[in-house]
Amino acid sequence: MNGLRLAAVSLAQDLVQRSAGKDLRCDVVICPPFTVLQAVAAVLDGSGIGLGGQDCHETKSGAFTGSISAGMLKDVGCQHVIVGHSERRHGLGETDAMVLAKTSAALAAGLVPVVCVGETLEEREAGAASAVVGRQIAASVPSVAGSMIVAYEPVWAIGTGKTASTDDIAAMHATIRSCLADLRPDGETIPIQYGGSAKPDNAAEILGVENVGGLLVGGASLDAEAFWEIVRISG
Repeated sequence: MNGLRLAAVSLAQDLVQRSAGKDLRCDVVICPPFTVLQAVAAVLDGSGIGLGGQDCHETKSGAFTGSISAGMLKDVGCQHVIVGHSERRHGLGETDAMVLAKTSAALAAGLVPVVCVGETLEEREAGAASAVVGRQIAASVPSVAGSMIVAYEPVWAIGTGKTASTDDIAAMHATIRSCLADLRPDGETIPIQYGGSAKPDNAAEILGVENVGGLLVGGASLDAEAFWEIVRISG
Protein backbone atom coordinates (compact mmCIF):
# COMPACT_ATOMS: atom_id res chain seq x y z
CA MET A 1 0.00 0.00 0.00
CA ASN A 2 2.49 2.56 -1.29
CA GLY A 3 2.40 5.17 -4.02
CA LEU A 4 -0.05 7.71 -5.39
CA ARG A 5 -0.60 7.99 -9.15
CA LEU A 6 2.16 10.46 -10.00
CA ALA A 7 4.75 8.55 -7.96
CA ALA A 8 3.70 5.20 -9.42
CA VAL A 9 3.81 6.50 -12.99
CA SER A 10 7.22 8.08 -12.38
CA LEU A 11 8.59 4.82 -10.98
CA ALA A 12 7.21 2.85 -13.92
CA GLN A 13 8.67 5.34 -16.40
CA ASP A 14 12.05 5.04 -14.72
CA LEU A 15 11.95 1.24 -15.05
CA VAL A 16 10.88 1.44 -18.70
CA GLN A 17 13.77 3.80 -19.47
CA ARG A 18 16.22 1.46 -17.76
CA SER A 19 14.88 -1.49 -19.76
CA ALA A 20 15.04 0.26 -23.14
CA GLY A 21 17.34 -1.59 -25.53
CA LYS A 22 18.13 -4.25 -22.94
CA ASP A 23 17.84 -7.95 -23.79
CA LEU A 24 16.11 -9.05 -20.59
CA ARG A 25 16.83 -12.68 -19.79
CA CYS A 26 14.40 -12.80 -16.89
CA ASP A 27 10.71 -11.97 -16.55
CA VAL A 28 10.06 -8.63 -14.85
CA VAL A 29 6.61 -7.95 -13.40
CA ILE A 30 5.50 -5.09 -11.16
CA CYS A 31 2.40 -5.21 -8.97
CA PRO A 32 1.27 -1.71 -7.90
CA PRO A 33 -1.90 -0.86 -5.96
CA PHE A 34 -5.26 -1.25 -7.71
CA THR A 35 -5.78 2.52 -7.95
CA VAL A 36 -2.80 3.04 -10.26
CA LEU A 37 -2.96 -0.13 -12.37
CA GLN A 38 -4.48 1.56 -15.42
CA ALA A 39 -2.01 4.46 -15.38
CA VAL A 40 0.96 2.12 -14.92
CA ALA A 41 -0.33 -0.24 -17.63
CA ALA A 42 -0.21 2.65 -20.12
CA VAL A 43 3.42 3.35 -19.22
CA LEU A 44 4.46 -0.30 -19.48
CA ASP A 45 2.71 -0.94 -22.81
CA GLY A 46 5.21 -2.42 -25.26
CA SER A 47 8.10 -2.31 -22.78
CA GLY A 48 8.38 -6.01 -22.01
CA ILE A 49 7.73 -5.36 -18.31
CA GLY A 50 4.65 -7.18 -17.08
CA LEU A 51 1.88 -5.97 -14.79
CA GLY A 52 0.19 -7.74 -11.91
CA GLY A 53 -2.36 -7.16 -9.16
CA GLN A 54 -1.68 -7.58 -5.46
CA ASP A 55 -4.78 -9.69 -4.82
CA CYS A 56 -8.09 -10.74 -6.36
CA HIS A 57 -11.49 -11.96 -5.18
CA GLU A 58 -12.45 -15.59 -5.68
CA THR A 59 -15.64 -14.87 -7.62
CA LYS A 60 -16.21 -13.24 -11.01
CA SER A 61 -18.61 -10.56 -9.78
CA GLY A 62 -21.25 -9.87 -7.18
CA ALA A 63 -22.09 -8.02 -4.00
CA PHE A 64 -18.53 -7.80 -2.68
CA THR A 65 -18.01 -4.10 -2.15
CA GLY A 66 -14.35 -3.11 -2.11
CA SER A 67 -13.13 -6.27 -3.87
CA ILE A 68 -11.48 -6.71 -7.26
CA SER A 69 -12.05 -9.75 -9.47
CA ALA A 70 -9.41 -11.52 -11.53
CA GLY A 71 -11.34 -10.56 -14.65
CA MET A 72 -11.12 -6.89 -13.70
CA LEU A 73 -7.34 -7.22 -13.37
CA LYS A 74 -7.14 -8.91 -16.76
CA ASP A 75 -9.31 -6.17 -18.26
CA VAL A 76 -6.99 -3.41 -17.05
CA GLY A 77 -3.92 -5.10 -18.54
CA CYS A 78 -2.59 -7.44 -15.87
CA GLN A 79 -0.96 -10.75 -16.69
CA HIS A 80 -0.21 -11.83 -13.10
CA VAL A 81 -1.75 -11.61 -9.64
CA ILE A 82 -0.33 -12.25 -6.18
CA VAL A 83 -2.53 -14.43 -3.95
CA GLY A 84 -2.07 -15.58 -0.37
CA HIS A 85 0.58 -13.02 0.52
CA SER A 86 1.63 -13.38 4.15
CA GLU A 87 0.27 -9.94 4.96
CA ARG A 88 -3.16 -11.19 3.88
CA ARG A 89 -2.91 -14.69 5.37
CA HIS A 90 -1.65 -13.54 8.75
CA GLY A 91 -2.86 -9.95 8.81
CA LEU A 92 -6.33 -10.44 7.34
CA GLY A 93 -7.01 -14.07 8.21
CA GLU A 94 -7.10 -15.54 4.72
CA THR A 95 -7.31 -19.33 4.83
CA ASP A 96 -5.76 -21.91 2.53
CA ALA A 97 -9.23 -22.54 1.09
CA MET A 98 -9.61 -18.85 0.22
CA VAL A 99 -6.19 -18.78 -1.42
CA LEU A 100 -7.05 -21.88 -3.46
CA ALA A 101 -10.29 -20.26 -4.63
CA LYS A 102 -8.43 -17.09 -5.62
CA THR A 103 -5.79 -19.11 -7.44
CA SER A 104 -8.46 -20.96 -9.38
CA ALA A 105 -10.22 -17.67 -10.21
CA ALA A 106 -6.97 -16.19 -11.49
CA LEU A 107 -6.31 -19.19 -13.72
CA ALA A 108 -9.87 -19.09 -15.07
CA ALA A 109 -9.41 -15.43 -15.97
CA GLY A 110 -6.17 -16.12 -17.85
CA LEU A 111 -3.84 -14.69 -15.20
CA VAL A 112 -0.68 -16.28 -13.81
CA PRO A 113 -1.15 -16.55 -10.03
CA VAL A 114 1.83 -16.06 -7.73
CA VAL A 115 0.82 -18.22 -4.76
CA CYS A 116 2.61 -17.22 -1.56
CA VAL A 117 3.43 -19.61 1.28
CA GLY A 118 5.50 -19.23 4.41
CA GLU A 119 5.75 -19.83 8.13
CA THR A 120 5.76 -17.47 11.12
CA LEU A 121 8.70 -17.17 13.50
CA GLU A 122 6.77 -19.11 16.14
CA GLU A 123 6.11 -21.96 13.70
CA ARG A 124 9.78 -22.08 12.67
CA GLU A 125 11.02 -22.07 16.26
CA ALA A 126 8.59 -24.89 17.03
CA GLY A 127 10.14 -26.98 14.26
CA ALA A 128 6.95 -26.88 12.21
CA ALA A 129 8.10 -24.75 9.27
CA SER A 130 8.16 -27.56 6.69
CA ALA A 131 4.85 -29.00 7.88
CA VAL A 132 3.16 -25.58 7.71
CA VAL A 133 4.44 -24.81 4.23
CA GLY A 134 3.63 -28.33 3.03
CA ARG A 135 0.07 -27.93 4.28
CA GLN A 136 -0.24 -24.55 2.55
CA ILE A 137 0.97 -26.03 -0.75
CA ALA A 138 -1.40 -28.98 -0.54
CA ALA A 139 -4.40 -26.80 0.32
CA SER A 140 -3.66 -23.62 -1.67
CA VAL A 141 -2.36 -24.92 -5.00
CA PRO A 142 -4.64 -26.60 -7.57
CA SER A 143 -3.68 -30.18 -8.44
CA VAL A 144 -4.23 -29.70 -12.18
CA ALA A 145 -1.51 -28.33 -14.46
CA GLY A 146 -1.56 -24.65 -15.35
CA SER A 147 0.79 -21.68 -15.58
CA MET A 148 1.60 -20.43 -12.08
CA ILE A 149 4.38 -19.43 -9.70
CA VAL A 150 4.93 -20.28 -6.03
CA ALA A 151 6.68 -17.80 -3.77
CA TYR A 152 8.20 -18.78 -0.44
CA GLU A 153 8.17 -15.84 1.93
CA PRO A 154 9.00 -16.57 5.56
CA VAL A 155 6.68 -14.27 7.49
CA TRP A 156 9.44 -13.30 9.90
CA ALA A 157 11.52 -11.92 7.01
CA ILE A 158 8.84 -9.69 5.46
CA GLY A 159 9.68 -6.02 5.95
CA THR A 160 11.99 -6.78 8.87
CA GLY A 161 15.33 -6.57 7.10
CA LYS A 162 15.95 -10.19 8.10
CA THR A 163 16.68 -12.74 5.39
CA ALA A 164 16.59 -16.51 5.72
CA SER A 165 20.00 -18.17 5.47
CA THR A 166 20.86 -19.88 2.21
CA ASP A 167 20.64 -23.21 4.01
CA ASP A 168 17.13 -22.36 5.24
CA ILE A 169 16.10 -21.26 1.75
CA ALA A 170 17.57 -24.37 0.12
CA ALA A 171 15.83 -26.68 2.58
CA MET A 172 12.43 -25.01 2.22
CA HIS A 173 12.58 -24.71 -1.55
CA ALA A 174 13.47 -28.42 -1.73
CA THR A 175 10.43 -29.15 0.43
CA ILE A 176 8.22 -27.02 -1.81
CA ARG A 177 9.56 -28.70 -4.95
CA SER A 178 8.85 -32.13 -3.48
CA CYS A 179 5.32 -31.10 -2.47
CA LEU A 180 4.59 -29.67 -5.91
CA ALA A 181 5.96 -32.78 -7.63
CA ASP A 182 3.67 -34.96 -5.52
CA LEU A 183 0.67 -32.69 -6.14
CA ARG A 184 0.80 -31.83 -9.84
CA PRO A 185 1.97 -33.32 -13.13
CA ASP A 186 3.97 -30.14 -13.83
CA GLY A 187 5.27 -29.80 -10.27
CA GLU A 188 8.91 -30.24 -11.28
CA THR A 189 8.82 -27.15 -13.51
CA ILE A 190 6.80 -24.57 -11.58
CA PRO A 191 9.05 -21.59 -10.73
CA ILE A 192 9.61 -21.11 -7.01
CA GLN A 193 10.51 -17.58 -5.96
CA TYR A 194 12.00 -16.39 -2.69
CA GLY A 195 10.51 -13.33 -1.03
CA GLY A 196 11.70 -11.84 2.22
CA SER A 197 13.83 -8.67 2.32
CA ALA A 198 15.41 -9.42 -1.06
CA LYS A 199 17.72 -6.58 -2.08
CA PRO A 200 20.71 -5.92 -4.37
CA ASP A 201 23.33 -7.04 -1.87
CA ASN A 202 21.80 -10.49 -1.31
CA ALA A 203 20.06 -11.19 -4.63
CA ALA A 204 22.93 -13.04 -6.31
CA GLU A 205 23.50 -15.32 -3.32
CA ILE A 206 19.81 -16.18 -3.03
CA LEU A 207 19.39 -16.76 -6.77
CA GLY A 208 22.33 -19.16 -6.63
CA VAL A 209 20.45 -21.50 -4.28
CA GLU A 210 19.05 -24.67 -5.84
CA ASN A 211 15.32 -24.50 -6.71
CA VAL A 212 15.24 -20.68 -6.43
CA GLY A 213 13.75 -19.50 -9.71
CA GLY A 214 13.24 -15.81 -8.98
CA LEU A 215 12.58 -13.19 -6.35
CA LEU A 216 9.41 -11.60 -5.00
CA VAL A 217 10.74 -8.14 -4.17
CA GLY A 218 9.06 -6.00 -1.53
CA GLY A 219 10.51 -2.76 -0.18
CA ALA A 220 13.37 -2.63 -2.68
CA SER A 221 10.84 -2.37 -5.51
CA LEU A 222 9.96 1.16 -4.38
CA ASP A 223 13.46 2.31 -5.42
CA ALA A 224 13.96 2.08 -9.19
CA GLU A 225 17.74 1.91 -8.94
CA ALA A 226 17.71 -0.84 -6.32
CA PHE A 227 15.00 -2.80 -8.12
CA TRP A 228 16.74 -2.57 -11.47
CA GLU A 229 20.00 -3.74 -9.92
CA ILE A 230 18.13 -6.87 -8.78
CA VAL A 231 16.82 -7.29 -12.34
CA ARG A 232 20.36 -6.94 -13.69
CA ILE A 233 21.66 -9.54 -11.25
CA SER A 234 18.76 -11.86 -12.13
CA GLY A 235 19.33 -11.72 -15.86
